[in-house]
Amino acid sequence: MPRFDGRVALITGAARGQGREHAVRFAEAGADVVLVDVPAKVESVPYPLGTTGELHETLALVEQQGRRALAIEADVRRMEQLRAAVARAVEEFGAVDILVANAGIVTYRQLSDMDDQMWRDTIDVNLTGVANAMRAVLGHMLERRYGRIVVTSSQAGRRGVPNLAHYSASKWGLLGLVKAVALEVAPTLGITCNAVLPGAVDTPMMHHDEVYAVFAPDVPTPSLADLEDRLARLNPMPITWLEPGDISPAVLHLASEEARYISGAAIDVAAAFNASTS
Repeated sequence: MPRFDGRVALITGAARGQGREHAVRFAEAGADVVLVDVPAKVESVPYPLGTTGELHETLALVEQQGRRALAIEADVRRMEQLRAAVARAVEEFGAVDILVANAGIVTYRQLSDMDDQMWRDTIDVNLTGVANAMRAVLGHMLERRYGRIVVTSSQAGRRGVPNLAHYSASKWGLLGLVKAVALEVAPTLGITCNAVLPGAVDTPMMHHDEVYAVFAPDVPTPSLADLEDRLARLNPMPITWLEPGDISPAVLHLASEEARYISGAAIDVAAAFNASTS
Protein backbone atom coordinates (compact mmCIF):
# COMPACT_ATOMS: atom_id res chain seq x y z
CA MET A 1 0.00 0.00 0.00
CA PRO A 2 1.33 3.48 -0.82
CA ARG A 3 1.98 5.86 2.05
CA PHE A 4 0.42 9.31 2.49
CA ASP A 5 2.16 10.58 5.60
CA GLY A 6 1.81 14.36 5.79
CA ARG A 7 -0.89 14.43 3.10
CA VAL A 8 -4.49 15.62 3.40
CA ALA A 9 -7.27 13.93 1.43
CA LEU A 10 -10.69 15.53 0.93
CA ILE A 11 -13.41 13.02 0.04
CA THR A 12 -16.96 13.85 -1.06
CA GLY A 13 -19.76 11.38 -0.40
CA ALA A 14 -17.80 10.27 2.67
CA ALA A 15 -20.64 9.33 5.02
CA ARG A 16 -20.81 5.71 3.88
CA GLY A 17 -20.18 3.30 1.01
CA GLN A 18 -17.14 3.82 -1.19
CA GLY A 19 -16.41 7.24 0.32
CA ARG A 20 -16.17 5.82 3.84
CA GLU A 21 -13.93 2.96 2.73
CA HIS A 22 -11.59 5.31 0.85
CA ALA A 23 -11.39 7.57 3.91
CA VAL A 24 -10.40 4.74 6.22
CA ARG A 25 -7.83 3.40 3.74
CA PHE A 26 -6.21 6.82 3.35
CA ALA A 27 -6.05 7.14 7.13
CA GLU A 28 -4.48 3.69 7.44
CA ALA A 29 -1.86 4.88 4.97
CA GLY A 30 -1.03 7.97 7.03
CA ALA A 31 -3.24 10.74 5.59
CA ASP A 32 -5.42 13.18 7.46
CA VAL A 33 -8.91 13.18 5.98
CA VAL A 34 -11.59 15.80 5.33
CA LEU A 35 -15.01 14.15 5.06
CA VAL A 36 -17.67 15.94 3.03
CA ASP A 37 -21.29 14.87 2.73
CA VAL A 38 -24.74 16.42 2.96
CA PRO A 39 -27.44 14.97 5.25
CA ALA A 40 -30.32 16.13 3.06
CA LYS A 41 -32.78 14.48 0.70
CA VAL A 42 -32.36 14.87 -3.05
CA GLU A 43 -35.89 15.19 -4.35
CA SER A 44 -35.87 12.50 -7.04
CA VAL A 45 -33.87 9.88 -5.12
CA PRO A 46 -36.03 7.10 -3.61
CA TYR A 47 -33.50 5.71 -1.14
CA PRO A 48 -32.15 7.37 2.04
CA LEU A 49 -28.91 9.27 1.59
CA GLY A 50 -26.06 9.56 4.07
CA THR A 51 -26.87 11.07 7.44
CA THR A 52 -25.06 13.30 9.91
CA GLY A 53 -24.70 10.28 12.17
CA GLU A 54 -23.10 8.21 9.41
CA LEU A 55 -20.72 11.05 8.55
CA HIS A 56 -19.55 11.16 12.16
CA GLU A 57 -19.24 7.37 12.23
CA THR A 58 -16.79 7.72 9.34
CA LEU A 59 -14.94 10.43 11.26
CA ALA A 60 -14.61 8.10 14.25
CA LEU A 61 -13.30 5.29 12.02
CA VAL A 62 -10.64 7.63 10.60
CA GLU A 63 -9.61 8.81 14.05
CA GLN A 64 -9.30 5.20 15.18
CA GLN A 65 -6.40 4.96 12.71
CA GLY A 66 -4.61 7.68 14.67
CA ARG A 67 -5.17 10.37 12.04
CA ARG A 68 -6.87 13.74 12.18
CA ALA A 69 -10.31 14.01 10.62
CA LEU A 70 -12.71 16.83 9.87
CA ALA A 71 -16.39 16.30 9.00
CA ILE A 72 -18.04 19.02 6.93
CA GLU A 73 -21.66 19.08 5.83
CA ALA A 74 -21.69 20.52 2.30
CA ASP A 75 -23.76 19.94 -0.83
CA VAL A 76 -21.67 19.32 -3.96
CA ARG A 77 -24.34 21.13 -5.98
CA ARG A 78 -23.52 24.35 -4.10
CA MET A 79 -20.26 25.88 -5.25
CA GLU A 80 -20.05 28.27 -2.32
CA GLN A 81 -20.35 25.38 0.15
CA LEU A 82 -17.48 23.49 -1.46
CA ARG A 83 -15.27 26.57 -1.56
CA ALA A 84 -16.00 27.05 2.14
CA ALA A 85 -15.19 23.38 2.83
CA VAL A 86 -11.82 23.67 1.09
CA ALA A 87 -11.04 26.92 2.90
CA ARG A 88 -11.83 25.30 6.25
CA ALA A 89 -9.71 22.25 5.40
CA VAL A 90 -6.75 24.46 4.53
CA GLU A 91 -7.24 26.49 7.69
CA GLU A 92 -7.39 23.37 9.89
CA PHE A 93 -4.83 21.12 8.17
CA GLY A 94 -2.72 23.50 6.08
CA ALA A 95 -3.46 22.04 2.65
CA VAL A 96 -5.61 19.78 0.51
CA ASP A 97 -3.31 17.42 -1.37
CA ILE A 98 -5.84 14.91 -2.66
CA LEU A 99 -9.42 15.26 -3.85
CA VAL A 100 -11.55 12.14 -4.20
CA ALA A 101 -14.72 13.36 -5.93
CA ASN A 102 -16.94 10.43 -5.06
CA ALA A 103 -20.41 11.81 -4.26
CA GLY A 104 -23.08 10.42 -6.56
CA ILE A 105 -26.68 9.28 -6.87
CA VAL A 106 -28.54 6.86 -9.12
CA THR A 107 -32.18 6.56 -10.14
CA TYR A 108 -33.85 4.44 -12.81
CA ARG A 109 -36.26 5.62 -15.50
CA GLN A 110 -36.49 5.49 -19.27
CA LEU A 111 -35.72 8.87 -20.79
CA SER A 112 -39.18 9.13 -22.37
CA ASP A 113 -40.77 8.88 -18.91
CA MET A 114 -38.20 10.93 -16.99
CA ASP A 115 -39.29 14.20 -15.40
CA ASP A 116 -37.17 17.33 -15.34
CA GLN A 117 -36.30 16.96 -11.66
CA MET A 118 -34.82 13.48 -12.02
CA TRP A 119 -32.66 14.53 -14.97
CA ARG A 120 -31.52 17.71 -13.25
CA ASP A 121 -30.72 16.07 -9.89
CA THR A 122 -28.57 13.39 -11.51
CA ILE A 123 -26.57 15.78 -13.67
CA ASP A 124 -26.26 18.33 -10.84
CA VAL A 125 -24.87 15.82 -8.33
CA ASN A 126 -22.91 13.41 -10.51
CA LEU A 127 -21.38 15.76 -13.07
CA THR A 128 -21.69 19.36 -11.91
CA GLY A 129 -20.98 18.30 -8.32
CA VAL A 130 -17.66 16.76 -9.37
CA ALA A 131 -16.77 19.81 -11.44
CA ASN A 132 -17.61 22.01 -8.45
CA ALA A 133 -15.31 19.98 -6.21
CA MET A 134 -12.51 20.27 -8.75
CA ARG A 135 -13.02 24.02 -9.16
CA ALA A 136 -13.02 24.49 -5.40
CA VAL A 137 -9.62 22.85 -4.99
CA LEU A 138 -7.76 23.47 -8.26
CA GLY A 139 -6.63 27.01 -7.52
CA HIS A 140 -5.08 25.80 -4.26
CA MET A 141 -3.37 22.87 -6.00
CA LEU A 142 -2.05 25.04 -8.82
CA GLU A 143 -0.64 27.52 -6.33
CA ARG A 144 1.16 24.74 -4.47
CA ARG A 145 2.06 22.92 -7.70
CA TYR A 146 0.86 19.66 -6.23
CA GLY A 147 -2.38 17.72 -6.23
CA ARG A 148 -4.10 14.45 -6.98
CA ILE A 149 -7.69 14.35 -8.22
CA VAL A 150 -9.50 11.01 -8.41
CA VAL A 151 -13.08 10.89 -9.69
CA THR A 152 -15.62 8.08 -9.26
CA SER A 153 -17.19 7.36 -12.63
CA SER A 154 -18.91 4.03 -13.45
CA GLN A 155 -19.13 1.22 -15.95
CA ALA A 156 -22.21 3.14 -17.12
CA GLY A 157 -19.64 5.67 -18.34
CA ARG A 158 -18.41 3.09 -20.86
CA ARG A 159 -21.70 2.01 -22.43
CA GLY A 160 -25.37 2.84 -22.82
CA VAL A 161 -27.61 1.30 -20.16
CA PRO A 162 -31.42 1.18 -20.44
CA ASN A 163 -33.21 3.14 -17.71
CA LEU A 164 -29.98 4.99 -16.96
CA ALA A 165 -29.67 7.58 -19.74
CA HIS A 166 -29.26 10.39 -17.20
CA TYR A 167 -26.79 8.42 -15.08
CA SER A 168 -24.81 7.23 -18.11
CA ALA A 169 -24.68 10.79 -19.45
CA SER A 170 -23.31 12.05 -16.14
CA LYS A 171 -20.70 9.30 -15.87
CA TRP A 172 -19.59 9.56 -19.53
CA GLY A 173 -19.35 13.30 -18.97
CA LEU A 174 -16.94 12.74 -16.09
CA LEU A 175 -14.48 11.04 -18.44
CA GLY A 176 -14.40 14.09 -20.71
CA LEU A 177 -14.05 16.32 -17.67
CA VAL A 178 -11.15 14.27 -16.28
CA LYS A 179 -9.27 14.22 -19.59
CA ALA A 180 -9.73 17.95 -20.18
CA VAL A 181 -8.55 18.83 -16.67
CA ALA A 182 -5.59 16.44 -16.98
CA LEU A 183 -4.44 18.41 -20.02
CA GLU A 184 -5.03 21.76 -18.35
CA VAL A 185 -2.91 20.88 -15.29
CA ALA A 186 -0.23 18.89 -17.15
CA PRO A 187 2.18 21.85 -17.48
CA THR A 188 2.14 22.14 -13.69
CA LEU A 189 4.17 19.01 -13.09
CA GLY A 190 2.87 17.57 -9.86
CA ILE A 191 -0.91 17.60 -10.45
CA THR A 192 -2.82 14.65 -11.91
CA CYS A 193 -6.48 13.95 -12.64
CA ASN A 194 -7.90 10.45 -13.16
CA ALA A 195 -11.07 8.38 -12.86
CA VAL A 196 -11.99 4.98 -11.49
CA LEU A 197 -14.89 3.11 -13.09
CA PRO A 198 -16.41 0.53 -10.73
CA GLY A 199 -18.86 -2.17 -11.63
CA ALA A 200 -21.76 -2.96 -9.29
CA VAL A 201 -20.64 -2.18 -5.74
CA ASP A 202 -22.42 -3.38 -2.60
CA THR A 203 -23.52 -0.01 -1.20
CA PRO A 204 -26.87 1.39 0.02
CA MET A 205 -27.70 2.88 -3.39
CA MET A 206 -28.11 -0.69 -4.70
CA HIS A 207 -30.42 -1.90 -1.95
CA HIS A 208 -33.96 -0.78 -2.63
CA ASP A 209 -37.07 -1.88 -4.51
CA GLU A 210 -36.48 0.31 -7.59
CA VAL A 211 -33.16 -1.38 -8.32
CA TYR A 212 -34.61 -4.83 -7.82
CA ALA A 213 -37.46 -4.08 -10.24
CA VAL A 214 -35.12 -2.80 -12.96
CA PHE A 215 -32.80 -5.81 -12.79
CA ALA A 216 -35.60 -8.38 -12.44
CA PRO A 217 -38.55 -6.97 -14.42
CA ASP A 218 -39.98 -10.46 -14.96
CA VAL A 219 -40.41 -11.07 -11.22
CA PRO A 220 -43.68 -9.75 -9.68
CA THR A 221 -42.11 -8.72 -6.35
CA PRO A 222 -38.34 -8.87 -6.84
CA SER A 223 -35.96 -9.09 -3.91
CA LEU A 224 -32.27 -8.70 -3.16
CA ALA A 225 -31.77 -12.35 -4.10
CA ASP A 226 -33.20 -11.66 -7.57
CA LEU A 227 -30.85 -8.71 -8.02
CA GLU A 228 -27.86 -10.77 -6.95
CA ASP A 229 -28.82 -13.54 -9.38
CA ARG A 230 -28.86 -11.05 -12.29
CA LEU A 231 -25.59 -9.40 -11.26
CA ALA A 232 -23.86 -12.78 -11.02
CA ARG A 233 -24.79 -13.40 -14.66
CA LEU A 234 -23.35 -10.05 -15.77
CA ASN A 235 -19.87 -10.43 -14.28
CA PRO A 236 -17.41 -12.58 -16.28
CA MET A 237 -15.56 -13.23 -13.04
CA PRO A 238 -17.78 -15.46 -10.84
CA ILE A 239 -18.80 -12.86 -8.27
CA THR A 240 -22.01 -11.02 -7.50
CA TRP A 241 -20.74 -7.78 -6.03
CA LEU A 242 -17.63 -5.72 -5.75
CA GLU A 243 -17.10 -4.43 -2.22
CA PRO A 244 -16.11 -0.80 -1.53
CA GLY A 245 -12.74 -2.10 -0.40
CA ASP A 246 -12.17 -3.55 -3.86
CA ILE A 247 -12.25 -0.03 -5.34
CA SER A 248 -10.03 1.69 -2.76
CA PRO A 249 -6.66 0.27 -3.92
CA ALA A 250 -7.13 1.84 -7.36
CA VAL A 251 -8.06 5.16 -5.79
CA LEU A 252 -5.05 5.13 -3.49
CA HIS A 253 -2.72 4.14 -6.31
CA LEU A 254 -3.88 7.03 -8.48
CA ALA A 255 -3.32 9.40 -5.55
CA SER A 256 0.18 8.08 -4.85
CA GLU A 257 3.64 9.23 -5.84
CA GLU A 258 4.06 6.02 -7.82
CA ALA A 259 1.27 7.23 -10.15
CA ARG A 260 2.73 10.71 -10.65
CA TYR A 261 2.82 10.27 -14.45
CA ILE A 262 -0.64 8.71 -14.74
CA SER A 263 -3.07 11.45 -15.67
CA GLY A 264 -6.20 11.53 -17.80
CA ALA A 265 -6.64 7.80 -17.24
CA ALA A 266 -9.85 5.83 -16.64
CA ILE A 267 -9.21 2.70 -14.56
CA ASP A 268 -11.81 -0.07 -14.65
CA VAL A 269 -12.46 -2.08 -11.47
CA ALA A 270 -15.29 -4.28 -12.67
CA ALA A 271 -14.56 -8.02 -12.52
CA ALA A 272 -13.96 -8.02 -16.33
CA PHE A 273 -17.44 -6.64 -17.05
CA ASN A 274 -15.56 -3.80 -18.77
CA ALA A 275 -14.09 -6.33 -21.22
CA SER A 276 -17.51 -7.57 -22.31
CA THR A 277 -19.15 -6.25 -25.46
CA SER A 278 -22.67 -7.26 -24.46
